[in-house]
Amino acid sequence: MKKLLFAVATIVSCTSVYAQSKGSYHNSKSKSETMSQEQDITKCPFLNGEMDVDATSHGTKSKDWWPNELTLDILRQQSELSDPLDPNFNYAAAFKTLDLKEVKKDIDHVLTDSKSWWPADFGNYGPFFIRMAWHSAGTYRIQDGKGGAGRGQQRFEPLNSWPDNANLDKARRLLWPVKQKYGQKLSWADLIVLAGNVALENMGFKTIGFGGGRADVWEADKDIYWGNEKTWLAHRNPECLANPLAATEMGLIYVNPEGPNKDADPLTAAAAIRKTFGNMGMDDEETVALIAGGHSFGKTHGAADAAHVGPEPAAAGLESQGLGWKSNYATGSGKDAITSGLEVTWTTTPTKFSNGFFHSLFENEWVLTKSPAGALQYVAKDSKLMVPDAFDKSKSHKPTMLTTDLSLRYDSNYAKISRRFLEHPDEFAIAFAKAWFKLTHRDMGPKSRYLGDEVPTEDFIWQDPILKADYKILDSHDVDQLKEKIAASDLTITELVKTAWASASTYRTSDKRGGANGAHIQLAPETNWAVNNPEELNSVLNKLKQIQTEFNHSLSDGKKVSLADLIVIGGSVGIEKAANAAGEKIVVPVTLGRTDALQSETDLHSFSYLEPIADGFRNYVNIKRMNANVEELLVEKAQQLTLTAPEMTVLVGGLRVIGTNYDNSNIGVFTNRKGQLTNDFFVNLLDMQTKWEPKDPVNQYFEGYDLNTGARKWGATRADLVFGSQSELRAIAEVYASSDAQQKFVNDFVKAWVKVMNLDRFDLKK
Repeated sequence: MKKLLFAVATIVSCTSVYAQSKGSYHNSKSKSETMSQEQDITKCPFLNGEMDVDATSHGTKSKDWWPNELTLDILRQQSELSDPLDPNFNYAAAFKTLDLKEVKKDIDHVLTDSKSWWPADFGNYGPFFIRMAWHSAGTYRIQDGKGGAGRGQQRFEPLNSWPDNANLDKARRLLWPVKQKYGQKLSWADLIVLAGNVALENMGFKTIGFGGGRADVWEADKDIYWGNEKTWLAHRNPECLANPLAATEMGLIYVNPEGPNKDADPLTAAAAIRKTFGNMGMDDEETVALIAGGHSFGKTHGAADAAHVGPEPAAAGLESQGLGWKSNYATGSGKDAITSGLEVTWTTTPTKFSNGFFHSLFENEWVLTKSPAGALQYVAKDSKLMVPDAFDKSKSHKPTMLTTDLSLRYDSNYAKISRRFLEHPDEFAIAFAKAWFKLTHRDMGPKSRYLGDEVPTEDFIWQDPILKADYKILDSHDVDQLKEKIAASDLTITELVKTAWASASTYRTSDKRGGANGAHIQLAPETNWAVNNPEELNSVLNKLKQIQTEFNHSLSDGKKVSLADLIVIGGSVGIEKAANAAGEKIVVPVTLGRTDALQSETDLHSFSYLEPIADGFRNYVNIKRMNANVEELLVEKAQQLTLTAPEMTVLVGGLRVIGTNYDNSNIGVFTNRKGQLTNDFFVNLLDMQTKWEPKDPVNQYFEGYDLNTGARKWGATRADLVFGSQSELRAIAEVYASSDAQQKFVNDFVKAWVKVMNLDRFDLKK
């Protein structure tokens, strides 16, 4: 007890000193006494001399002094140190023990169990849960594959406090009993999407299925760029939306429902919708189906002025326990709720699926009006009171619409689709079901990752389907023979390693797309990417295909090797030869089982976004598309490949000395033994006898000169020199540059290489 009292007294004392320094605490002490106390603040326990009185500042950090410094934080996020589950916990295995039908029954019960602390509109939380699932999945953008429902990020900042997610914190709290019941067998990420499906089914809509497998994470993603605006709802011009952003306003999932800049113009809104939904990978038909389908249910909330609404969860006090947007208007919930500020109910059957949205859209003339909160919306002119009230069965209202809803009528292409759906409700239902499934599963990667007995049998092109093997996989003896044939060919070490890296390094962990499986490297658009040096690549592929054909003809018992596997085997041969040339005899492990994709099942538009802006591992950058420093893009690439800082470092060093630059240049190849897997990159980079000088106006290319003779020694890019200039990377580079590091370097390189080759082998991870 004495220790506790001492701690409290000390904290109070420290806080008082801070308050004096802020001028908010006054007493009769002299200026010298006050200064003495301020200087003594570093002796206060617990606070470490950092915390300010308002608990918002924690001392000046390196980033404050050097805002342009390269940070490696994204390579350390979601580490096992932040994971409360056991190291051997396997979510896929746990999920498979669920009785999914029982889970859905429990969710279904929640839908109509209205709570007094947050009453259900129309007595059904279904529309609320649809919005929750939609907004969880709708953050996905096709450019970098980030966002989406796959990791349950809606629980964390900034998403849990975005204006567009107002009051969805209550939806998750309503589901907490279900999550609590099933524990770690059911992730929040899966539960949020499943709740949306159950809600649709509860209200009479037939979904096409559900795939589980979204394992939770335990902290907010640090690698996603949401924009640099400092004001919520700051407008972005959809015609020049910064890559990779999708939403046209900061803090919104899509577009402002009042129209861009609240202009209430359905046509300008249509342009924003098309751009935003397109950035999510949706075409016009999918866009219309999603908007109309989602707005077939429920209502928006704008009972009074938004000034009544308190801070979002991230800014609310501790006593709020993670809830935000507390309203002091009347009851603050139910009929008095204020969320978007809009007060719109779209159909006469807001808890039952129908074609009513399109009937209302085309059968009424719309007049601009304002909600009770002052938000711009449209009301049906001369209409009867036909839309039910959410809480008073004796009341009815005129049909209402958002500006963005009217875009589906007044934009010419959207209108054609909408009228077709009006006349053919069955087509609308199918289109909405497919678009909803795509929306909620888009970031999950290939179908092989889906879990549960509700996974649709149909393959969709956006899932990047790959043919299943109709042959036997090679055994170890076959692999050894194949390696000998590759080694005896005229394919060089560099060609073999470059091709394998080009194939596997397309993987991005954000949406689990790309990778070596499927051998998309032989198909458009990958085969034509500048980073792959198309002429050289096609020459290598032709030689590999010849080896494949001859080897497969020599096999019996139905055995074959796919081109996808052959490319990876070829890479291992190249590395083994490079290591052997450096005096290290090794075997690079290869796990077979990859198959080849077809050009006809490859979505050219979608795959085009996998083309890297930069690949620092191959010293490649597309200057015209570059949106960050080269070293930042290197770290971004490493994060997408799930690499740690040491793995990124050792791979760059190894690939440089092997000579895998995309253009076969010697830039960054700090060795006189090119083609040998040595630690020369690090030894020569850290050599103090080399003086580096920038050779272009924007400091992208550098040359190193001998300090004594002045002779030119090396050429380098920022992706090379960063390993000597950034303090953390230099510390790692010093490990590999040491005199006793050669064997460790080779072993670490091989481990990191194999990791990249197997990133998309989800069949090995279940």
